[in-house]
Amino acid sequence: MLVVYFSSATENTHRFVRKLGFPAQRIPLRRTDPPLRVDRPYVLVCPTYGGGASISRQNVRPVPAQVIRFLNDEHNRSLIRAVVSSGNTNFGADYGKAGDVIAAKCKVPYVYRFELLGTPEDVTILREGLLRNAEALGLEAPLGAA
Repeated sequence: MLVVYFSSATENTHRFVRKLGFPAQRIPLRRTDPPLRVDRPYVLVCPTYGGGASISRQNVRPVPAQVIRFLNDEHNRSLIRAVVSSGNTNFGADYGKAGDVIAAKCKVPYVYRFELLGTPEDVTILREGLLRNAEALGLEAPLGAA
């Protein structure tokens, strides 16, 4: 099972994805880095940016620009099977909003949201849920997975 993710310099999403224990590829942070091109179906893990936009009415985009660039590649977009988003509950209605946006635009299920670094319970719930539903989502289950 492949996890594709974006993590800012804070590394919160990176640390969460590492705990899942699945093969993972990171969307580059800088425009000068070579672009990522995936070769098999994946679940996308993405942080939410610009929390509180629905309250402030500012035109803030919840999906990081790097993720938008990655998904603008039709090949990459064709292989997304599900989305997971992180955020901050202080964002209120915008908590995990990037997942809503990506799921709607890519027509894939939004399967989980977690706060900041996630908890050990978040890791367990997501890992077990992805393994249990890999076939239904069109994801390759890792070898030896029950």
